[in-house]
Amino acid sequence: MRSADMRHDAVRGLALACLLGFACSAQATTPSIIPLPARMTVEQGGYAISAAAVIHVKPGDRAAADAAHYLADLLVRTRGLSLPVVEDASATSRGDIVIRSDPSASVSQAEGYVLDVDARGLDIHARDAAGLFYGAVSAWQLLTPDAAKGAVTVPYVHVADWPRFAWRGLMLDVARHFEPPAEVKRMLDAMAQHKLNVFHWHLTDDQGWRLEIRRYPRLTQVGAWRQPPGADAKPYGGYYTQAEVKDIVAYAAARHITVVPEIDMPGHAQAAVAAYPEIGVTGGHPAVSIDWGVNPYLFNVDEHTITFLHNVLDEVMALFPSTFIHVGGDEAIKDQWQASAAVQARMHALGIKDENMLQSWFIERMGQYLAQHGRRLIGWDEILEGGVPPSASVMSWRGTQGAIDAARLGHDVVLSPAPTLYFDNLQGARDDEPSGRLSVQTLATVYRFETVPASLSAEQARHVLGAQANIWAEYLNAPWQVEHAAFPRMDALAETVWTPANERHYDDFLARLPAQFHRYDQLGIAYADSAFAVGMQAQRSAGFPSKAAVTLDTQEPSTIRYTTDGSSPGPDSPIYSQPVDVALPVTISAASFSADGRQLARARTQRLDARTLGVIDSTGFQGCPTGGLGVRVPLLPDATVPAPVYDVDVISSCWKLPQVSLDGVSTITIDGAWLARNYGLAGDASKVVFRAARTPAGELEVHVDRCDGPLAASLPLPMKAEPGTTFHLTASWPAQTGRHDVCVFSTAPIHGSLSAIGRVSFGNASSSGAMP
Repeated sequence: MRSADMRHDAVRGLALACLLGFACSAQATTPSIIPLPARMTVEQGGYAISAAAVIHVKPGDRAAADAAHYLADLLVRTRGLSLPVVEDASATSRGDIVIRSDPSASVSQAEGYVLDVDARGLDIHARDAAGLFYGAVSAWQLLTPDAAKGAVTVPYVHVADWPRFAWRGLMLDVARHFEPPAEVKRMLDAMAQHKLNVFHWHLTDDQGWRLEIRRYPRLTQVGAWRQPPGADAKPYGGYYTQAEVKDIVAYAAARHITVVPEIDMPGHAQAAVAAYPEIGVTGGHPAVSIDWGVNPYLFNVDEHTITFLHNVLDEVMALFPSTFIHVGGDEAIKDQWQASAAVQARMHALGIKDENMLQSWFIERMGQYLAQHGRRLIGWDEILEGGVPPSASVMSWRGTQGAIDAARLGHDVVLSPAPTLYFDNLQGARDDEPSGRLSVQTLATVYRFETVPASLSAEQARHVLGAQANIWAEYLNAPWQVEHAAFPRMDALAETVWTPANERHYDDFLARLPAQFHRYDQLGIAYADSAFAVGMQAQRSAGFPSKAAVTLDTQEPSTIRYTTDGSSPGPDSPIYSQPVDVALPVTISAASFSADGRQLARARTQRLDARTLGVIDSTGFQGCPTGGLGVRVPLLPDATVPAPVYDVDVISSCWKLPQVSLDGVSTITIDGAWLARNYGLAGDASKVVFRAARTPAGELEVHVDRCDGPLAASLPLPMKAEPGTTFHLTASWPAQTGRHDVCVFSTAPIHGSLSAIGRVSFGNASSSGAMP
């Protein structure tokens, strides 16, 4: 039997060709295992697994049995194959599927495994339980190469696999928006299926304390609930009982995932201080914060508060067996410490010269306490300020420099840099992306992230434990939004932290994604199709007012098929190759497809006529020179519906519309909304731009060419400025010709509700412009 090494350098061109829809052989691409194994060889031939197959394990081999039952469960749910797990003393003789512990397995690395498929069947063996589990996950992927049900033929393959990094993580913020236990378990399942092994659980912040601490019940009685903005808003909140936490930790452990809890300190403490004001600095009784961002409340530094937090950590350690305990340490603005006579006296007594050093002292008190109990402290990279505590490990989020500095000092580090690994950033610039931060981080951006900074020496690089992505939840209000943010970027992350750097190739990764999309569909995961979503741009044909040219594109290479008759595009629809000339009015629909005819993204549809060609939505908005569009937010802070959403610049409330065709325009219409101004800006509050208003509620001013250019229109804002209120404003437009930049900014008061725009329409029977 001829062996063919299926390493990427031999198949990368064929893999991409298959994705694009060109002719390719059945074995032209690497088997759709994600993350790609460290070593894999594919041979000609395959072994058929039918409904009569059996999964064999040796009697008493608990690790193998656990992995076998997990594989069996996945196959039932995604392939419709119900395979029994049978204890068989002669399991090593092969037959169908065999899973077995083997202390002498050729892969000696922790979490590694060997997977072989040949004429005798499928065999998985490993030295440890995690390796068997990950081998079972890879077997599941081999057994689900497409959307079909029932029997499947698995290619002959030899896999010798182990992870590149020990820390392969995902952080979920439940302090801003609470995720029920069932949803947390759902995320843990997905992590396990991607061979991620650290779940960083962000449990406390200014906007909510989510962990039951029995010694201090007000932390959840008071700190778990906030009163959102809006006249009819109900209290928002929730928390996990200790019984629920124990159940989730055990659920994670069964999937070889370690749960690392985060109890944020000394900043992000407002929810705790709302519950127990005596542990704060000012003595005041704040409410649990409704403001996203940086809030001013800190823990004080007296011994009572240190003991309070040690007592909290006692219960945390009893619930979480993780070696690492995360204590935050980020964004602790020191204003309250600086203004407090008691804190300043404490600093003087301790011989501490500034507040950064005081934070280092505070964090070290926690680190020492954890070390006494056999645990290790980890915190965000701000703990480097004032001198990193000797016991600390560092999670670098402000880029990678924090990790570099810490590793050079001999501290273990985890890379988690913004914006690349912040999954609350949008995945595309389309207007149908849900709320989130507006720094677009695509599938490709995540995949190409390199965990080990190039400036580290080989010895310093040994301190890099791995990497993780973060899902911050200020703007992710519902489970479906969290899943949209996580998938399929989780696949890219998984391959980044598991697969050797020289074996990762993005085009091959893309070719393996369609099979993963099939699995997501079977598991009901609300993944984003942003990488393959078709974007549309239309421009009226010069000299032909009743015709337009439509340009279609996607982030990633794929076959685009389209229709112009209102029907849904399918595998037999025309293939897009150049701008499509259409007669107006027309409804154009387009979708992208893989080689096997699978639709990679839902169809996008646009009605084109004289009116819609003059409409510009968020796809066409840019930040103004004095600021930048920072976030996409829902109509109300806790709204869970997909739309409407608004791109806002909290600092300057300004939007630029580049190169709008103003030929024949006689009116402008702006659809917008009053939004909650719930942002903790800390030191940036003084940067918010104030503009003098001429009407009681302010107006939207529209200028041509520059934001200080000629005033073209002024649209008074409505007096009713309750958050969640929408408005529709129209004004006349002076006659102009040609294409111009258009600037829209708000003169509304900078306190109270925030005005935002969602769509700008330039009207006239002969108008033209950029479509969304």
